[in-house]
Amino acid sequence: MTTHVKRAFKYRFYPTDAQAAELSRTFGCVRKVYNLALAARTEAWTRQERVNYNQTSAMLTAWKKTEELAYLNEVSAVPLQQALRHLQTAFANFFGKRAKYPRFKSRKKSRKSAEYTTSAFRFRDGRLTLAKTAEPLDIVWSRPLPEGASPSTVTVSQDAAGRWYVSLLCEDPSVQPLAPADAAVGVDVGLGHLLTLSTGEKVSNPRHERRDRARLAKAQRRLARKARGDGANRAKARRTVARVYARITDRRRDHLHKLTTRLVRENQTIVIEDLAVRNMVKNGSLARAISDAAWSDFRSMLEYKAQWYGREVIAIDRWFPSSKLCSVCGTLQDKMPLHVREWTCDCGTIHDRDVNAAKNILAVGLTASVCGAGVRPQRSTPGGQSAVKQKTPRREP
Repeated sequence: MTTHVKRAFKYRFYPTDAQAAELSRTFGCVRKVYNLALAARTEAWTRQERVNYNQTSAMLTAWKKTEELAYLNEVSAVPLQQALRHLQTAFANFFGKRAKYPRFKSRKKSRKSAEYTTSAFRFRDGRLTLAKTAEPLDIVWSRPLPEGASPSTVTVSQDAAGRWYVSLLCEDPSVQPLAPADAAVGVDVGLGHLLTLSTGEKVSNPRHERRDRARLAKAQRRLARKARGDGANRAKARRTVARVYARITDRRRDHLHKLTTRLVRENQTIVIEDLAVRNMVKNGSLARAISDAAWSDFRSMLEYKAQWYGREVIAIDRWFPSSKLCSVCGTLQDKMPLHVREWTCDCGTIHDRDVNAAKNILAVGLTASVCGAGVRPQRSTPGGQSAVKQKTPRREP
């Protein structure tokens, strides 16, 4: 039996006043249940005890029977149960050392969302109705769902700009592995150019945040002048700032989607650097530019699309000296300051810094792919001649 890829199809919708009020109540109840369960599990953690999903589910039943939390019965029970499942996943990631300890959800800063499973919504003839809402949602179907699609979960959310979205998780039979391609490409990310490919092509950096910086600064100044107690006016100014940020984010995401789709379609193997972006943004002078480039989002999109379409993404060690190594003769330069964009090797080859780095990234990535997991780019030693150290693969006993 063929297993299809599950994709989330996200659409904007416009709720009625009654729907908006019901969903806002649901968001608040979801946040409350999540925080109560997290507090209970944290308290148990201090006593060296563990609380699992079933125990928090029983706690939820007890909370609903109290006078203080009786309002939890007014919303659909399914999003509340899903919040407990999400908390269970967060703890599983924590214990698996894949994430930090779960944090409490803030009323002002946390994402407003609620997840519904099949028992809490009805989807018929392109009309979606959620539990506790009498009318179908007014959805803008900007693209069609896969033919015969039946959503397994529906997630409703509202962003900081006040826009409402519904995300439908469906199996998509159209996502199939592409025909094998002969091409492979190395990718060097940067700020002057967003990407430099080993083919010599350079993709310009759109700098979406810089384009709207004046508009953002104006909106932020207006927000700063609003008094803390000035509820309606301050909320309106905050939404204005959020709309500018949303505009920047939407343009950035659209550009990255088009770029990553093109790379995956054209190349069988894509080699990138394993950059520690979280540490790099600690540089105060470059943090804004690095965040705007969204290198982490680029890598994430590249990896899941490669998995969908039968391509391979290889991430080489971040300490590999791709810029200082001559891609022709292999000579390793002692120093290569950031302001040097073009340099000449002892062998006479004139290098563009970024193109040379992309070529080296591709070469070492393909070497690792051919030789297996035992070969990993390493930081070069001060007195060593080779920039890549080959480790002998372990033999299974």
